[in-house]
Amino acid sequence: MRPECLIRFVLVLASAASGYLGWSGYALSLPAAIAFPALWSLARSRGTAGLVSAAYFLAASRGLPQGVAAFYQSDIWPGLILWLVASSGFVLVHTVLWSPRSDRWKALRYLIAMILMAIPPFGIVGWAHPLTAAGILFPGWGWIGLAAVAAGLAIMTTRYRPAAAMTLVGFWLWSAASWTAPDIGRGWQGVDLQLGNSLGRDNSLARHRDLVATLRLQRRPDTAYMLLPESALGFWTPSVERLWRQQLAEADLSVIAGAAVVDPDGYDNVLVRVSATESEILYRERMPVPGSMWQPWLPFLGRSGGARASFFANPVVTVGELRVAPLICYEQLIVWPILQSMFHDPDLVVAVGNDWWTKGTPIIGIQRASAVAWARLFNKTLVMSFNT
Repeated sequence: MRPECLIRFVLVLASAASGYLGWSGYALSLPAAIAFPALWSLARSRGTAGLVSAAYFLAASRGLPQGVAAFYQSDIWPGLILWLVASSGFVLVHTVLWSPRSDRWKALRYLIAMILMAIPPFGIVGWAHPLTAAGILFPGWGWIGLAAVAAGLAIMTTRYRPAAAMTLVGFWLWSAASWTAPDIGRGWQGVDLQLGNSLGRDNSLARHRDLVATLRLQRRPDTAYMLLPESALGFWTPSVERLWRQQLAEADLSVIAGAAVVDPDGYDNVLVRVSATESEILYRERMPVPGSMWQPWLPFLGRSGGARASFFANPVVTVGELRVAPLICYEQLIVWPILQSMFHDPDLVVAVGNDWWTKGTPIIGIQRASAVAWARLFNKTLVMSFNT
């Protein structure tokens, strides 16, 4: 094997390992992703930089083909196609911005790539963003920690990468040795369910009564707010609202749960708050899953349907006296929703998902790890609820 081919092979293999280990579903493994910018910058051609980028992204998102096949109850091919299509934005940005020029130029271009993959339109598929590791490397540092990791990642593309790597690894080891999980909000309780693909599809009265019974059974004495997963209430209708208010009549409790609000043009994936005395649509998802939920091309085909994307709307909502940053499912995998929420300094982060289709993949673990990392970075309490 020629030296050039060997170097290319080693860089691609190392990049795949960085993506695989960093996005394995464990919060403390996230800093493995910091190797990617160094490997990207060591490429000797634009083509190699593209291969390095593809290897990292495809390894990080390796659960997508199996997850898509489970969701649509199909063979693996649609998932493989979506997997490759989803990687195109990441690969395009990093291939175009790669440069053989000086260290300063490489660092600047990598900073631009980081920003592009964090915000729309490329940020819509900005999974596996190395910045997520900031919460593990610098827990509690907030925006300063985020800036420190961004600077460290940029330096990893220069000749000073050994010093940057040693520094970041040192913080990684220190954080792992003293790691503590985010606090759980006082008076809050997340409830995980194991109802598979029936959640959100079974809208019978029996299902709703069973959910209420589960809440009553699991409620702790000090709990005022209980959190249920995405889609837990199915379609949010006046009948469902009345049922829940009646079922909660004897309980001094507010339930926050996922639901769908449907109209002739499509639907909103939402969180609702319901108690014995009132209810409200608390939050409309800013970024539904592209393709399966958000389908912006439908109006151009003369069709309606699909979930609406609220993009930069409702970054925080008010629950009682608290300011809450909600993240529904896909929003836990990308960067801008949580950073937009943190600009408003919420009191706690709420993360929900309906992840029955991720069985056998690391996707739900990655969602949890990402939520934990962001909550720890900004020292926020965190409440989570998932269905499997």
